[in-house]
Amino acid sequence: MDVINTMAVNGLEGVSRYGTAVNPLQDNKNENVTSFESLLQSAMKLVKQTEDYSNAANVEKIKYATGESTSLHDLMIAQQKANVSLQYTVAVKNTAVEAYRTIMNMQF
Repeated sequence: MDVINTMAVNGLEGVSRYGTAVNPLQDNKNENVTSFESLLQSAMKLVKQTEDYSNAANVEKIKYATGESTSLHDLMIAQQKANVSLQYTVAVKNTAVEAYRTIMNMQF
């Protein structure tokens, strides 16, 4: 599985009092767009991979049910991969939604 890119966290060096000083008026628009874009692409790859595992599990289930495959082992592995991938995708989604809600509830 592909772990979501953490490039969005790279800008936190300026938050530390020991890090280099960052000018808040400096235009970092291009860096933020690329970071968000790469984060979004990584999330889309994760969803695609989860869908692929689910489709492979369905194919194995159909093969086993029709008698084309007698390997229960392959069926269980395919189903477990699909299950773990789905759980991971849901966990990433829940974390992203929780972060969004936290940001939206901040008071300035």
